[in-house]
Amino acid sequence: MNSLAAGCVHQCRLFFIALQFFTRIPIPRWVGFETEWLHHASRYFPLVGLVVAAVAGTVYAAAAWLWPQPVAVLLSTAAGVYLTGAFHEDGFADTCDGFGGGLSRERVMEIMKDSRIGSYGAVGIGLLLALKCATLSMLAPPTAVAALLLAHPLSRLASTALIRVLQYARDEGKAKPLAQEMTTREFAIAAVCAALPAIFLGVNGYLPWSGIGAGVLASTGVTLWLGATFVRRIGGYTGDCLGAVQQVSELALYLSVLASVQPGAWG
Repeated sequence: MNSLAAGCVHQCRLFFIALQFFTRIPIPRWVGFETEWLHHASRYFPLVGLVVAAVAGTVYAAAAWLWPQPVAVLLSTAAGVYLTGAFHEDGFADTCDGFGGGLSRERVMEIMKDSRIGSYGAVGIGLLLALKCATLSMLAPPTAVAALLLAHPLSRLASTALIRVLQYARDEGKAKPLAQEMTTREFAIAAVCAALPAIFLGVNGYLPWSGIGAGVLASTGVTLWLGATFVRRIGGYTGDCLGAVQQVSELALYLSVLASVQPGAWG
């Protein structure tokens, strides 16, 4: 096998490793596994998001033929949550509990490590999912599918950015294998994987450029704010923090798309 072919096979392996880590989707046996591969798999986090968006969008499109939009949105959301094993939602809830109930760094970290969900986490995830479903329900079906294809890759790029610029705050943890120093080339691959779907949606008119641009700005703002909060409170990020950034950024992108295609309540 020449070097080019070997390089392509290696990149495929990294993608499949990322897909296995972040979803329930089975991967081919030939992929194999080495810990070192997982260290570099985060470059394909946005591409995994595109796969999740494709599944959620397909479920939404099929369900919308049979039932009203709210039902289609709920079924699509359920499909996405099942596909990822509620991986990111769990991280968001744990982050709400930890940062809401902990005053010291040690207490925040202790609460986030607890598998039980507290009041902050329950209220937070309930409101987050309600806002997601309400926002998508108010978009026309083609626009809602396009919003899914935009938000899932870009929100995962936001989480990848934390891996690129911040330090992992635990000695061990579920995100520790991914918490290696990310090179500029690796982050560039992640950025391309997130940018291409957004460019495709804008060029073909599936989403207005104003909504895409506002979503990128909103996602960036959310990531900067949460990243600064994480550094101030615990000195870096954890796996739960990555999930929180992904979830909040995803919601920010949906809200931006809705604002760009539909006037507000006073409009």
